[in-house]
Amino acid sequence: MRAGDVTVREIHAAAATASDAATLSGAASASPLMSVVIPCYNHAQFLADAIESVRGQTHDRVETIVVDDGSTDETAVVAARYPDVRYVRQENQGLAGARNTGLRHARGDYLVFLDADDRLLPDALAAGLACLAVHPHAVFTSGHYRYVKRDGSLKVYPPLPMDDDDSYRAFLRKNYILMHATVMYRREPLERVGGFDPALRACEDYDLYLRMSREFPVCRHDTIVAEYRRHGANMSRDATMMLDAVLAVLDKQVVHVRGDRARSAAIRIGRRRWRELYDEKLLEQLRAEPRRLRNPRAALRGAMAMMRFGLKLAARRFGARVRQVAYYLQRRLTAPRVGHVNLGDLRRVTPISTCFGYDRGRPVDRYYIERFLAAQAHDVRGRVLEIGDNAYTLRFGGDRVTASDVLHVQAGNPRATFVGDLANANHLPSDAFDCVVLTQTLHIIYDVRAALATLRRVLKAGGVLLATFPGISHVDQGEWGGTWSWGFTLYSARRLFEEFFPPAALTMETHGNVLAAIAFLHGLAVEDLRTDELDHRDPHYQVVITVRAVKPSAADEPASA
Repeated sequence: MRAGDVTVREIHAAAATASDAATLSGAASASPLMSVVIPCYNHAQFLADAIESVRGQTHDRVETIVVDDGSTDETAVVAARYPDVRYVRQENQGLAGARNTGLRHARGDYLVFLDADDRLLPDALAAGLACLAVHPHAVFTSGHYRYVKRDGSLKVYPPLPMDDDDSYRAFLRKNYILMHATVMYRREPLERVGGFDPALRACEDYDLYLRMSREFPVCRHDTIVAEYRRHGANMSRDATMMLDAVLAVLDKQVVHVRGDRARSAAIRIGRRRWRELYDEKLLEQLRAEPRRLRNPRAALRGAMAMMRFGLKLAARRFGARVRQVAYYLQRRLTAPRVGHVNLGDLRRVTPISTCFGYDRGRPVDRYYIERFLAAQAHDVRGRVLEIGDNAYTLRFGGDRVTASDVLHVQAGNPRATFVGDLANANHLPSDAFDCVVLTQTLHIIYDVRAALATLRRVLKAGGVLLATFPGISHVDQGEWGGTWSWGFTLYSARRLFEEFFPPAALTMETHGNVLAAIAFLHGLAVEDLRTDELDHRDPHYQVVITVRAVKPSAADEPASA
């Protein structure tokens, strides 16, 4: 038993102590409010089971929030059967976005996120709360789970050991939490780290464990608190997608382990383990389901994963059938011969759309911009200044915004509370704004340094600038084409922003890949691409660059400033 682990006996003792304290006080209100968030996307057939499992908790103060993530089935109908359930519907944003929506609507000090196809056991909330009582400094705790197979039978797997006293280092080696519903979070630190990263299609829970354990202590107990339903359509069955996602999550941690030999070694071990795990799963699928390879898209994705694993090892381990498949796919993976590239609809010297894809749907760059703002929605609060209009302020700030201001470069805009150019905006008040939302604007301002000086000046100490600007883009053919001044890279943007904000106050990322860049240049829309195609990040194709910059207080300023 390691530090941070709690036994069943300790759980029951802590729960009894808490119960006795509530009895002595004579007030049931001493029991904390627990929020259970159930994201649901087309899982209406399972949703009632999930809701009933929350209603059956032994803990006495529970709110249930169902976040309908754009379902097209009977999710709303099922939720409506339960008057005590809070139902929130949104356009499809993915699992991370749905969980963040639930977090924003939750009122409890503790949160559990239950997938709609899974169930909690009756003592789940009481066990989690008791464990956190034993470890008051831990930001989350986790328990254990069991599988519910298709035929309804149960199977319990032994928990993975936490093989390191350093919980962050343990998570770098492997994700010892195999089911997210076994986790109970304290609300305040969860909000402090920004919740789940909506840019991740999968493994967003693993990413959160890493971010939180890197900064704070965590704990766990050995009570079985949830049931994972295996029904054949679980997202984790897609071995190729899961491998790409988990390696992307670990890649985000590289910058945080530099200079630490033990943690650097842990991340190398983790990468190797994940590759071995998912490549083994993929090759088992190829052996069991060779018909999948008749689908060209599935064949290509499978081949890429096999290349990562090693075709020779695959052939040696899985025999002649896989050898033949591997040979065929390896031939298919080679680049087309010169003069034989099939350009199809892209063989044209004019773009498909000249207005960034607005005439087809949602522009590709807006996909990245809005996912960035959704991930940083907790920063959109207090008095907020937005450039051009306040649509994003209202959408992502909601009732956290106490005052909404708009700066527009031209007079006559009825929404504008200020008129002028950011590069020459002495009329804007200093130290006035908690947040500034600056989307796709910096590149049309010639004197970008003057604009950034203004932005830094108008922010309050601790205020946040949320900025996005294009890397790869065509030049606007409309009103902004005449002032389109710059294209940025992550390197040039970092050097520029570090002139005005300390490096530690900056979080900068690139978004996009070669396909997204081609689609954006041609004016294709988000609806023309798949989510996995949009989510893949290649730093050599920087379609959009996003920046979160925090203005330091006077006490935090460097001595040379």
